[in-house]
Amino acid sequence: MLARIAAVRDQIRPSERKLADYAMAHPGDVINLSMAELADRVGVSEPTVARFCSALGCRGFREFKIKLAQDIAGGMPFLHQDLSVGGELDADGKVPGGVPGAVLAGKLFDRTIATLMQVRNNLPADAVDRAADVLAASRRIEFYGSGNSGTVAEDIQRKFFRLGIPTVAYTDSHIYFASALTLTKGDAVVAVSSTGRTRDILDAVQNARKAGADVIALTRSGTPLAEMATVSLVADIADDFDIHSPMTVRIAHLVLGDILSIAVALRMGDTLQERLKRHDRAVDAHVSEKAAER
Repeated sequence: MLARIAAVRDQIRPSERKLADYAMAHPGDVINLSMAELADRVGVSEPTVARFCSALGCRGFREFKIKLAQDIAGGMPFLHQDLSVGGELDADGKVPGGVPGAVLAGKLFDRTIATLMQVRNNLPADAVDRAADVLAASRRIEFYGSGNSGTVAEDIQRKFFRLGIPTVAYTDSHIYFASALTLTKGDAVVAVSSTGRTRDILDAVQNARKAGADVIALTRSGTPLAEMATVSLVADIADDFDIHSPMTVRIAHLVLGDILSIAVALRMGDTLQERLKRHDRAVDAHVSEKAAER
């Protein structure tokens, strides 16, 4: 539920956004309040609370509180702006103005693990199968991403090139905009975007779809990119985009990339196994020759 709130926050009315901010900052308080008390505390009307719950897919305030309580019970941790590290340790071994490094590390590990479990539990198996079928049948696959999503796109492409499918990764918006225009039916694009709203990515994906290519999106649900894609693998994650680069969403997208590459490899069967064996033998021979030259 917390992740869903973060995913819809920018799409709802300003009054409902106040509720979203309060719920993410004080989820424990919200589950103990009545609708009237929550409306009064946030400074909105009760109908606004009802609309907010409906926007999250809940049938009412009671269902919203139950799902929110399940998040808290599951230990879904969130980083707040008071979690920082830096400076010298004080006499108690703590970081002034922040938290001890061990505490910060523990929170980050816990958050990453909880996020991966959340994505796993919400990932439709049919979406994985449909995406893998598209990629396994493609003549060429191009991987697009900008910024942090660009490094993810490059990492996934490195896993796919060993499968014998012509692949390339582009992180320059001018290049992938133009490259998408050269694609044809039977080609595919894997577009990575943590927000699903990056204008350059959307323009390139639009070019690819118009050219007849399929698009697999790793992004958030309900975003323009998710709606434009042939198949979307969504990760609705509440990362703090204001003070940190996206952290857990990057890990989730890397895992989704692993899932896709392995699913495609399994579809290629014995032919791929023989190719990989030849590849490994060639690499081993090359390494041995280099070692002998030294």
